[in-house]
Amino acid sequence: MTNNSHAEIVKRIQSALEATRSVFDRFTAGAINAEYKLGHDPVTEADRAADAVLRKELLRDGEGWLSEESVDDLGRLEKSRVWVVDPLDGTREFVAGIPEYCISVAMVEDGVPIAGGICNPASNETFLGSLETGLTYNGKPARPSQRTILEGSLLLASRSETKRGEWKRFESAKFKIRPMGSVAYKLALVSAGLADATFTLTPKNEWDVAAGAALVLSAGGYVGTLDHQPLRCNNRNPLLSGLVACAPSLQNELLALVSDHLPATSAKR
Repeated sequence: MTNNSHAEIVKRIQSALEATRSVFDRFTAGAINAEYKLGHDPVTEADRAADAVLRKELLRDGEGWLSEESVDDLGRLEKSRVWVVDPLDGTREFVAGIPEYCISVAMVEDGVPIAGGICNPASNETFLGSLETGLTYNGKPARPSQRTILEGSLLLASRSETKRGEWKRFESAKFKIRPMGSVAYKLALVSAGLADATFTLTPKNEWDVAAGAALVLSAGGYVGTLDHQPLRCNNRNPLLSGLVACAPSLQNELLALVSDHLPATSAKR
């Protein structure tokens, strides 16, 4: 085993997630003040502290770094391997004391998310995986749902999108919709078969989805953008069109559903 193997990368991710969990022993969900960045996204001391721990634990010479809470160093574009992280995905939920937030870490190689780890400190859940080693959920092998039709499926929706009414168009569908915070956490749940599918009709940044996408792909599930393209990361502009992720047998039906309801202005970046 070399330091460049997928198994070794997963070990590094696991170690970094464990170290970062200590940050959440210092800050209490629901009892922390938030500041607001341009675009009205909240940020807390916990976001910044987690970012510092992840950078220290993960980054090695020759690797790039892209994080929501770090100034973007475009030198990453010249790197083959790049860490794409969100130190605290679901900050709104964290501030509100809702247990739907997570630490999200991905290793991207030549644009492809090859390994990922997501830890929800509130629910004590850890998802780890790579394209070579498969997926584990709390240390045990896991796989996506084996459901073959959308009818009766559980779809995880963005809480923000449902509040804005963007999912009303699906209310008459014959699947269950569960609003939830943190797109990374939703993707992790889909990767381990704890939900059947998720999608977002609004653009997301790479750090929002790279780790979750790596987990879904590692488990054998489907991930694609709203452009019906494979997810590619480490772009100069990290903003992506919305994302679709699901059990492997639901791909065609879910893409047809999303395409039927996708506003033309959202189909491209």
